[in-house]
Amino acid sequence: MCKDMAQRLAMGGGIGVLDERDRKLLGLLQQDASVAVGELAERVNLSLSACSRRIQRLEEAGYISRRIVVLDRQRMGVPTTVFALIKTAHHSDEWIETFRRAISDIPEIVEVHRLTGNYDYIVKVVLPRVEHYDVVYKQIVRKVELFDVSASISMEILKSGTAVPVDYAE
Repeated sequence: MCKDMAQRLAMGGGIGVLDERDRKLLGLLQQDASVAVGELAERVNLSLSACSRRIQRLEEAGYISRRIVVLDRQRMGVPTTVFALIKTAHHSDEWIETFRRAISDIPEIVEVHRLTGNYDYIVKVVLPRVEHYDVVYKQIVRKVELFDVSASISMEILKSGTAVPVDYAE
């Protein structure tokens, strides 16, 4: 990596503007991070070493935060999805930290978002079957006080994924 690029990264300055090859690489890696660098290089019209350097640069700059394997939920025995909408009467930093610790210890909880509107949080829970939701619910309420919880069972997944649009990155 050139000295100027290393200095900008060290100072938190990023890598500058992404070009179309960077965006295409990011898109391809989101689809399948196990694709060989040689195949990626061919698909973005770069040499193997240039492609490898670009991927490393994108990782160092934080565009690639991690590489993961997505497991098949049916085969893993957790085909059921429940979304729990939570209201709380507490909004202190201490309560939020207690809630964060409570949910972090429960592997069936795969995603949690703080919301605007009528509910404070939405929790995505993956389960072997609907009846198991009560086990997860009890784990939460033993550790943190909640005002109201409303759960909905997902009947069908119409779209699912982890990929984000690459066209907005700078």
